[in-house]
Amino acid sequence: MKELLTFILTGGGSLFVLLASIGLLRMPDLYTRIHPSSKAATLGTVLILIGIAVHFEDGAIAVRAVLISLFLFLTAPVASHMIARAGFLSGVPLAEETSIDELSGRYDLETHCLSCPPAGAEEE
Repeated sequence: MKELLTFILTGGGSLFVLLASIGLLRMPDLYTRIHPSSKAATLGTVLILIGIAVHFEDGAIAVRAVLISLFLFLTAPVASHMIARAGFLSGVPLAEETSIDELSGRYDLETHCLSCPPAGAEEE
């Protein structure tokens, strides 16, 4: 039973990492490539770590796997945000297929603040 659970977890994790790799190749620009790298790759890595913890049945390995997973879940969104922000500030263009650019004309590059609320947004 342990072998089956290990196979399912590590196989599922490997599938998510593979899908993240394909997503990195297929997405048209920096901003859409961030999604598979931060979501699918993180989930795949965590599933592989849980599979390793189940396989070895050792408390020390399980604690390490949980700590690494927690670290990944905390740092991946922050890193993705910083990459997207650096790309925007350095002028990386959006893909031609992108239909909405919510920051266009609203972001002040000197103060790094939004200049006004989005059109159509209701104030509370």
